[in-house]
Amino acid sequence: MNDHFLEPDPQCGTAISCLPDFQKPPLNPNYQFSKPLQQTLTGRKLLLQEIPFPIEIIHEHYQNGYLTYHKGITNTTCTRCGNSQNHLFASHECSRCNRTCTYCRHCITMGKVSECSPLVTWVGPPIHYDKRERALHWEGTLSEGQKHASNKIVGAVGLPKKLLIWAVCGAGKTEILFEGINKAIELGQTVLIATPRSDVVHELTPRIKAVFPKISVLSLYGGSEDRGKEGQLVIATTHQLLRYYHHFDFVVIDEVDAFPFSFDPMLKYAANNAAKPEGTTILLTATPDKKLQKAKYIDIVKIPKRFHGFPLPVPTIQWSGNWRKLLKKQQILKVVLHWLKQRGSQQTFLFVPSVAVLNQLVPLLQKQFSSLEGVHSEDPNRREKVQKFRAKEIQILVTTTILERGVTVLNVAVAVYGADDDVFTESALVQISGRVGRSTEFPTGDIVFFHYGKTEAMLDAIDHIEKMNKLGGF
Repeated sequence: MNDHFLEPDPQCGTAISCLPDFQKPPLNPNYQFSKPLQQTLTGRKLLLQEIPFPIEIIHEHYQNGYLTYHKGITNTTCTRCGNSQNHLFASHECSRCNRTCTYCRHCITMGKVSECSPLVTWVGPPIHYDKRERALHWEGTLSEGQKHASNKIVGAVGLPKKLLIWAVCGAGKTEILFEGINKAIELGQTVLIATPRSDVVHELTPRIKAVFPKISVLSLYGGSEDRGKEGQLVIATTHQLLRYYHHFDFVVIDEVDAFPFSFDPMLKYAANNAAKPEGTTILLTATPDKKLQKAKYIDIVKIPKRFHGFPLPVPTIQWSGNWRKLLKKQQILKVVLHWLKQRGSQQTFLFVPSVAVLNQLVPLLQKQFSSLEGVHSEDPNRREKVQKFRAKEIQILVTTTILERGVTVLNVAVAVYGADDDVFTESALVQISGRVGRSTEFPTGDIVFFHYGKTEAMLDAIDHIEKMNKLGGF
């Protein structure tokens, strides 16, 4: 240790826990820094093993003031994910620091952060994106509701504020973002679109690339080929934000109320850390929770009408009998079977409450319907099945709530099997209902809740939809 600057220790190696607090060396303006390292680290907070450069090169940049190290765990808090819950930490005998070392279990799927593992950030010259004239290539038109929301977003660009866009399912939320993203890019800002689920990342990426063809766009999710690359516009799952630090000027959090984002403080911490302190944040959802609706620090813009101008289809409720008991006997609900047969060749979503129910139900239904598949979050063929469903190669898709959001299929009918199960909350049922009638060609459709006893969630979901229709002038 020299003047509180970090130097290699032959006994500790890279064990940052062996060191007291240290200062950042001053920036050496004459040092020829590595631009590839700059691209890798700018706006990120990474573990050493995530940086594809020799430790000697990394440390040389530290000594010249171009990057800095952070302790992975300090004051019993994980520096990367913000976890401070004792039960989410563990300890082991560590070969690197030669002692019992504590690590964070909460974010371990993104790489292990321990007491002796430094997190590295770039503090040298940032990457600047040139200001440019209009980058948006889109000739579509917006509805009045969309225009109002779009103008509010454009007005927020460059300001340290949060804006909630409360838009009904099928309002055209993606198109609402286009002008705001364009304004941010015109100003040379970095842009993030984050969503809780990888399915939505896969669906959004080609759409965004198509309308911003000359902008570098990254698509980040588990196993992504874009990991470690640099881009002005990033589309990512919220888990990937754990690797960013004060990077984005303009942040969009899509489906802000969706699992796992709404249930995991770690992901909210990651989203806040990924944005610059003076950045703009846009929150999107059709079903904000009560806390978000009442938040005084957020401006709210409502879009109660779909882009095509038709009302939201209102679900019908149908008693089905004891579906759990019948399923144990390997029997299908007659009302559900009858409803499915009535659809004819129409594509159909059948939502079920759990993977266990799905695994029992799908084989029974496949005896009745030749073009039927089941899909859930752990299904290795999930993407392929959804693509086949979109391509009309599968007629009936039995699914858990994994497909309640972010999937648009023309002329689809929807039913909920066991709608009385606790997993079907008001927001889940509103989102599921929103799969129906999304296109101009097919603006209406069937949505049925099959149940063994009405729940408040079912009634609240119907009330929610009817209120939005009323607000939309229907």
